[in-house]
Amino acid sequence: MTKKQKKMLLRILMAAALMLVLYFARKAFGQQVREPVWLCLYLIPYLTVGYDILLKAGKGIKNRQVFDENFLMAVATIGAIAIALMENSGDYTEAIAVMLFYQVGELFQSYAVGKSRKSISALMDIRPDYANVEADGELKKVDPDEVEIGTVIVVKPGEKIPIDSVVLEGVSALDTSALTGESIPKEVRPGDEIISGCINLSGLLRLRTIKEFGESTVSKILDMVENATSRKARSEAFISRFARVYTPVVCCSALALAILPPLFFLLLGQAPDWGDWIYRALTFLVISCPCALVISIPLSFFAGIGGASREGVLVKGSNYLEALSKTQMVAFDKTGTMTLGVFEVNGMHHSSMDNERLLELAAHAESFSTHPIARSIQKAYLEGAVFRDDGESAERKAEPSGRKLDKARVSQVREIGGNGLVARVDGLQLAIGNARLMESLGISYVDCRQVGTVVHIAVDGAYAGHLLISDRIKPTAKEAIRALRAAGVKRTVMLTGDADGVGRAVAEEIGIDEVRAGLLPGEKVTAVEELLAKKTERSVLLFVGDGINDAPVLTRADVGIAMGALGSDAAIEAADVVLMDDDPKKIALAIRIARKCMRIVHENIGLAIGVKLVCLALGAAGLANMWLAIFADVGVMVLAVLNAIRALFTKNLR
Repeated sequence: MTKKQKKMLLRILMAAALMLVLYFARKAFGQQVREPVWLCLYLIPYLTVGYDILLKAGKGIKNRQVFDENFLMAVATIGAIAIALMENSGDYTEAIAVMLFYQVGELFQSYAVGKSRKSISALMDIRPDYANVEADGELKKVDPDEVEIGTVIVVKPGEKIPIDSVVLEGVSALDTSALTGESIPKEVRPGDEIISGCINLSGLLRLRTIKEFGESTVSKILDMVENATSRKARSEAFISRFARVYTPVVCCSALALAILPPLFFLLLGQAPDWGDWIYRALTFLVISCPCALVISIPLSFFAGIGGASREGVLVKGSNYLEALSKTQMVAFDKTGTMTLGVFEVNGMHHSSMDNERLLELAAHAESFSTHPIARSIQKAYLEGAVFRDDGESAERKAEPSGRKLDKARVSQVREIGGNGLVARVDGLQLAIGNARLMESLGISYVDCRQVGTVVHIAVDGAYAGHLLISDRIKPTAKEAIRALRAAGVKRTVMLTGDADGVGRAVAEEIGIDEVRAGLLPGEKVTAVEELLAKKTERSVLLFVGDGINDAPVLTRADVGIAMGALGSDAAIEAADVVLMDDDPKKIALAIRIARKCMRIVHENIGLAIGVKLVCLALGAAGLANMWLAIFADVGVMVLAVLNAIRALFTKNLR
């Protein structure tokens, strides 16, 4: 418990004890003490437990924000005291009990919200306090915000990785559980890229930073979580609007209940019991307090986002959580999403020159590109890949072969988006890319019979052969598709820029229903728009991607999911949901978490409104007293809050 909660609990216990003492004291000495004295004594526990409610009600009236739960409680309890004075009954216990029960409910709600926030605090703990910068042979602790790109930092065992970096020296295991929900440590060694927020478990690591702290993974995660509550779901926004209209309506209804029936009896010539009708109106006010709805619905979404975060699924707002629950169709990018994005040159076919020379020219032409396919060609050359007579890769050295890329040999590089590039290497004009590039240049090419990404090469306008590059399917890809079907997704589609044969082979292996291949980034957007036109109004289209060329599609889909570990910054920025460990199996988990959260929201709405309507009818008919009213109100709020907390627990959804 926080200090504030402990203080509130102490006030509740003190007020309850004083109320009981006064109750029994009045039984024993009621006639011996004058009524004004009893009133003053009873005001002590009343103000002890309720002074803050009265102050908030007063501020609300002063700021012209009258109709809230504080106003309702203040009017109801002061009214109950006034009735006791009018009737000279001396029964002030009811007013104290109403305030007491209400504060118990508020304390419980505060504890529940604190518990939800605490569940996310583990995620917030990923923020590093410092970075160990190497300077003049010594380590200096500096603020991560002050560390520039390219700075060498040292991370000792037990410390957090402060900034996205690449390993220069050292071998260690990293605890990534706060980011990905994955409990198995990740092994890293020189050359590996690592993201901030992980904890170094074993060895000393020397790292070179590759991003500024503000652009690092840890900063983006914290920003996403902190801003998630600003994007409200339709259900949450509806409850806020409902409460703004509902509270004034019930206040006017209570006023009408206090005045109109007695006036009606006066017109009939009967003497009305004004005290009874005012009491009914006050009871009606207590019952009408919309605490259960106003508190439990936002808490349900907050808990749902917190539960998803602990599983490595970052949802940028409760509106996206609500949309996820309606997912019926999922579209995927292929490379880096359903495959590992680890390309290897596995063949060279129809070469018109020496294989090694052609690979050398291709690697140099691609040396300015950071595309995964370009990197795979560079890697094959640097590792000394050798091709057999049939063109298949026969050998690849684990260590660098001594070859280097001399970028001075390269000039006039021009990338052609979605097709490839043209460049001059050693004075030769090279064109490297897909079939569309060859066709646009009017060069005849030879199709490859094998499945994979085919990179055609032309030298000085003549076809020189092609490289066969293949990617590996992610180990969890098949299971991810099965999990989506089990979660109720009716249709899966793959949108890829690869050749039709490659796309279909991958889709067939993992079980995707439909493939649209050979798509440029703009054509992917068009394909998504066509899918959106075919879906029903109440269903949602989900798109999952990772590359910079997926950013427009992620924005256009109803909900965009980006791969956070390998995904580009542009894709993560454009997405509505981010998977921190790039595991496609988490897509179905995100949908199940969203559906559980929405079930809880609907249960709380039904419970709160249902009980309110019954109790309001009983209160108006004079069948419910104020004790029952406040017990029903606080009881419903406690049940709704307990139900909302269930959204935090996601183990049974894995």
